[in-house]
Amino acid sequence: MQLLTLGLNHQTAPLALRERVAFVPDEVGRTIARMREKLAQLSEAAIVSTCNRTELYCAVEEPHAAGTALAEFIATEKQLDSHEVRRAAYVLPQAEAVRHAFRVASGLDSMVIGEPQILGQMKQAEKLARAAGGMGLLLNHLFQRTFAVAKEVRSTTDIGSQSVSLAAAAARVAERIFGDLSQCHMLFVGAGEMIELTATHFAARHPRSVAVANRSRERAEALAHRLHGRALPLSELPDQLASFDIVVSSTASTLPIIGLGMVERAIKTRRHRPIFIVDLAVPRDVEPEVARLDDVYVYTIDDLGRIVQSGSATRQAAVAQAEAIIETRVRDFESWLQTRAAVPVILGLRERAEALRARELERARLQLARGVAPDAVLEQLSQALTNKFLHSPVSALKELTESIERAGGDAGEESSRERARLAALLARFYPHSDT
Repeated sequence: MQLLTLGLNHQTAPLALRERVAFVPDEVGRTIARMREKLAQLSEAAIVSTCNRTELYCAVEEPHAAGTALAEFIATEKQLDSHEVRRAAYVLPQAEAVRHAFRVASGLDSMVIGEPQILGQMKQAEKLARAAGGMGLLLNHLFQRTFAVAKEVRSTTDIGSQSVSLAAAAARVAERIFGDLSQCHMLFVGAGEMIELTATHFAARHPRSVAVANRSRERAEALAHRLHGRALPLSELPDQLASFDIVVSSTASTLPIIGLGMVERAIKTRRHRPIFIVDLAVPRDVEPEVARLDDVYVYTIDDLGRIVQSGSATRQAAVAQAEAIIETRVRDFESWLQTRAAVPVILGLRERAEALRARELERARLQLARGVAPDAVLEQLSQALTNKFLHSPVSALKELTESIERAGGDAGEESSRERARLAALLARFYPHSDT
């Protein structure tokens, strides 16, 4: 089995496609089960799906065929054109998959370099995959090493110290539109981690009022209490939208919850006072057509990402240091994979040796039962085991010697290297021999 990653992210796919291939947490378990059922060459699978990426981490028998099959699987699951998925997807086998996972968890592949949220999202993906039965030897080791590498990068470099978050960028854009936010009324739609991060940045600007709308009233009330605001039933959003100057939305809804007609009515009620809407959800919470309305400023996660990237030059030294750490850990992982590759050979050798031992032992017991002298039986047993155990390595040594002779005896640098290898091998098995 080999590792393979297939994914689409903010660098390869536009937001319109990313939101269509996204998997919400409730879908992940069933999707992994279908992957394992439909793709015979796949034995392990995990899905990382965030606002910036959807990635499948798998253990497969044949990477090339599996990559095509995974792209077809996503297209079928999400009812998309398979050519569109393949054009935007990247397929990363073995070491490339390991390097990618390390970079993603360390925040090097994020829209905001060094952002810490992705590590928690990958940990959540690992838990969902484990619950669905998708974790095996390879993926378990990959994810555990990924978490360790991310921790090492963040604790030994400054990769996250200057991270400018999307939330901070959203607050700066709001200040450019409204100036002082202390007179603005704010609405947060959703109560998840992204909303909490964003609310922290806006709360520091002391808006005039804060409201939280969420499907779960308990979570809305809990967040509103921390923000010294009020909870709002999500069902009241159409009627209440006109009351807010700034709206930040990030829910797990698969369909938009802020539609064109809703915003048109709000703008009419506001008598064309501007409204700033931040859509941090993937799939989007706001219908794309809303951005075309006058007096409405809609910023998606991609829009904010471009703002953040423009100020990322100061982190390049930390990025270089982080990349160096990751390369070292990728080589460590490759060494582990090579060790795992030798396991079947070692097991095969042990099984063959055990079969030889059992056969010769049974032969010795039969001879003893016939009355053959025990000393003679033991002598014959020891000779038979020695000859049979040494037959394969001795044959291999002979073939190596003959290949050296055919290559030109003592002549040539390559021949000298081969002789040195042979001498070292003989010395290992026969430390007192004259090589």
